[in-house]
Amino acid sequence: MIPKRFRLAAIGALTVAIASGSLFAYSASAGTTEEADRATADAFGRIADDVLSQRTQALVDGHVKHRDAAPSSKKKARLSDKLKKDEDAAIASLKSRKTRLAELGEAYTAADTRVVVEKATITGGKATVQVTEQTTLTYKKVRGDEPDTTDFKTRYELTLTGKKGGSWELNSIKSQDSANAPVAVNEPVAAKVAATVKDDGNQYPDGTPASTKYPAPAPKPKTLTGGAYDYNAMAKYAEKYWSNYNPAYRKFNGAGGDCTNFISQSLNAGGWKPVPGSSSDYRNWWYDGTRQSDSWVGANEWAWFTLSNERAANLANVYQMDIGDILQVDFNKDGSKDHSMIVTYRSRAGMPYLTYHSTNTYRKSLASIIASYPDARYFAYRT
Repeated sequence: MIPKRFRLAAIGALTVAIASGSLFAYSASAGTTEEADRATADAFGRIADDVLSQRTQALVDGHVKHRDAAPSSKKKARLSDKLKKDEDAAIASLKSRKTRLAELGEAYTAADTRVVVEKATITGGKATVQVTEQTTLTYKKVRGDEPDTTDFKTRYELTLTGKKGGSWELNSIKSQDSANAPVAVNEPVAAKVAATVKDDGNQYPDGTPASTKYPAPAPKPKTLTGGAYDYNAMAKYAEKYWSNYNPAYRKFNGAGGDCTNFISQSLNAGGWKPVPGSSSDYRNWWYDGTRQSDSWVGANEWAWFTLSNERAANLANVYQMDIGDILQVDFNKDGSKDHSMIVTYRSRAGMPYLTYHSTNTYRKSLASIIASYPDARYFAYRT
């Protein structure tokens, strides 16, 4: 046990074709904000799609399918000089990630990227655009029983500046998902900032970090159905609601992230029973439709509940996890767990695949997470 330190965590010169005649459909008067028209919003979507697809292509051996570019005769947009450098660095980082994944026996043969513009506004010749990316990557059958695909859905904000001649220059593209979540598989890793935390003098069951050495010693076999819990039901629930959230539960995306709320729902679907009592007492775990215990939604509180109530035990190695097991990550080793995920598939070669909220993700390999965050601290729980 350790002192409680933390409370609830709540490419080169790119050009893309865009439609001329629609870029300045609204007045660029200073201080006036206008919704972009449909043609302009679609043009912004193509810009985002092109950048994100090029990131994905750095990971994929085969073809990345994405929306068709407009005819080359139309006006073009380009990246700012700074963003060109940033994207060059991003592509180099993703190529290195691809190499690390190959060393762990993972590769992708194809991908399909789809970008939807949620909102686009223009103020004084500057545009702010909110987009959602959904990408499906096809796993290469290196050992034969990998899942067919991994999917993720994530949000970005773009800023652009209008130029003479009706073109737009892309200045930035920033993720809008929780800073506590792993980045999307095609997103470069940004340094996680350590939280400023205080020691309240109390002791809490924090658990034991797990090794990330692969392959791992053989885990104790797990009975997936017919025992006290139905682990297949947990996985089925998570894979049903990874992208389309269950309306029976509240979302916590804007309050520290929805990841632990999501694993609590999945565990509940597989037979975990609530423990009533004070919402702030980590030894309790419940959700009643209008409120919930801190341990239902907080990564640290969930761990403390789980270990103090012997709902789960720490595994020695992350690769020992099986279906229904939970992985938590302390990205910057500051003593606070940042993110929670559930295993929904395990290959015969011993590779767990995780599904989670914030960034919404389906069957992402453990190898991919560790390849992105090799220096993080990991906690694996046999539920």
